[in-house]
Amino acid sequence: MTDSQRSLRRPLLGAAIAAAGLGLCGLSPLSMAAGKRRVALREEEIEPGRYRDNAQTQAFIDDMATRHGFAREQLADWFGQTVYSATVARLILPPATPGRKSWRAYRSRFIEPIRINAGVRFWQQNRATLRRAEAEFGAPASVIVGIIGVETIYGRDMGTFRVMDSLSTLAFDYPATPNRDARSAMFRNQLSDYLLWCRDTGTDVFSVLGSYAGAVGIPQFMPTSLREYAIDYDGDGHVDLRNSPTDAIGSVGRFLQLHGWEAGRPVVWRIAGDDGSRGVAAAAADGEPWPTRTLNQLLKAGLRVDEPIDLASEGETGVLIADLPTPDQPTEYRVGLRNFYVLTRYNRSFFYALAVYELGEAVKAAMS
Repeated sequence: MTDSQRSLRRPLLGAAIAAAGLGLCGLSPLSMAAGKRRVALREEEIEPGRYRDNAQTQAFIDDMATRHGFAREQLADWFGQTVYSATVARLILPPATPGRKSWRAYRSRFIEPIRINAGVRFWQQNRATLRRAEAEFGAPASVIVGIIGVETIYGRDMGTFRVMDSLSTLAFDYPATPNRDARSAMFRNQLSDYLLWCRDTGTDVFSVLGSYAGAVGIPQFMPTSLREYAIDYDGDGHVDLRNSPTDAIGSVGRFLQLHGWEAGRPVVWRIAGDDGSRGVAAAAADGEPWPTRTLNQLLKAGLRVDEPIDLASEGETGVLIADLPTPDQPTEYRVGLRNFYVLTRYNRSFFYALAVYELGEAVKAAMS
């Protein structure tokens, strides 16, 4: 690894570690879009008093009072009203019979006419805000549009679960899985950040609705990201990611900027279709989401890039290989640059990152 590669990787490790701590085995520290299942039925609410005298809840209350100065009586009152949701506990589980990963099937869910047409309308309605965010944060309007489209179809599918109920269910009653302890701890951290965010913003803890995993609003921010990245971009004095597309656009742009988005730089390069290039790509596809090689290393190994780029000036560019398998089809590959890595901070999945980019490009093409 060259000195330039080391300097590229070091500042990104903090984000990678944070994402690993928050990520749900590939699901987003911000959102659940890549693994989200549509729910046709309404959430059933059972055992409304479950957390009133719960030992885990009492320990959590003690910790929040000691570390963050919450009044124990207030927390006890909130948890007395909090509802355990069997629906949330069921939906968080992985499928009983996991299917084989398919890039083509995944892509078809997001790069399709309904989402593209909705993206065109969203872009037209928010053109000035997207232009402002692009200038201020450096991330293209197309990428912001792509993220919001993949997450919620531009606010159409934001979730109807009370976040307080969802996070409490997952913090204290996560279903039995091999990694239950780690996931419970992660959701307790999210619950803590949610209560802190509500206190900081004067938000009623029972007023916020979101996904079954506690993701909120048009961009589906988890509470930790609400606290760190959400901004009042429309200047009305409060952050509202559910009802304000302007706040959502600004918050996504800020997230991308703070995770190292490089303005004016590519996201991916296509790889030539010859056997030699495909063989190099297959050998270099190690699943790592951050750039660990230089383009020159791959070129010297025999990979060819199917893009009109200046190979001499881009030789020391840090890159990764994203593998995109489809059952019974040749695996597709892309050369991912740092901006591709940044998209995996929103959701660690390579499928997700490329779907966001391609949806944004499809909407941009439809606009012209």
